[in-house]
Amino acid sequence: MNTADPRAAYARATEQAAALIRAVRPEQLTDPTPCTEFDVRALLGHIVGGTLRIAVAGEGGDGLSVDPSAVVVADDDWSGAYEEARGRAVKAWEPEERLTAPVRVPWGEVPGQAALAGYLMELVGHTWDLNEAVGRPLALDPALSEAALDAARRVLPESGRGDGVPFADARPVAEGADVHERLAAWLGRTPVSRA
Repeated sequence: MNTADPRAAYARATEQAAALIRAVRPEQLTDPTPCTEFDVRALLGHIVGGTLRIAVAGEGGDGLSVDPSAVVVADDDWSGAYEEARGRAVKAWEPEERLTAPVRVPWGEVPGQAALAGYLMELVGHTWDLNEAVGRPLALDPALSEAALDAARRVLPESGRGDGVPFADARPVAEGADVHERLAAWLGRTPVSRA
């Protein structure tokens, strides 16, 4: 998968996330997620808000003007809110020049390609979080997880992730772990206990 131009992979990742969000049941909204600071509802807000942030950046605006924690969506409209945000994001990144134009994101001012690759990593990682939290109703795309893992290994050190890095240190991964588990481990995640 071409991460030098992450637009196609990002669009596919939004389709995967949309399918999963449609599968979330209202009674699951307060369930925990592997992203320990979020329950399912807060994680959905973060996903919608992050998608809006990269949409604004792709449109040439200041992505930091969108605060994902401030996203408010009615509990029965998560799917609709995400569909609207992802449509806007995919459209915003269609022009070729967006890949080289500088954009502001939480980790600084970077070329559009680097920003979108970062949001690909985040979206695929949070899709894993959500899938774990709601009982794994979706078979995740291994090619997307491989692209996200490739991006994560390029931008995140294995350990020593400190202030301002929204991921814990990489965790050990079992021999034979699939690409989704390797991505989750690199992002510092552990599966939700179902005991």
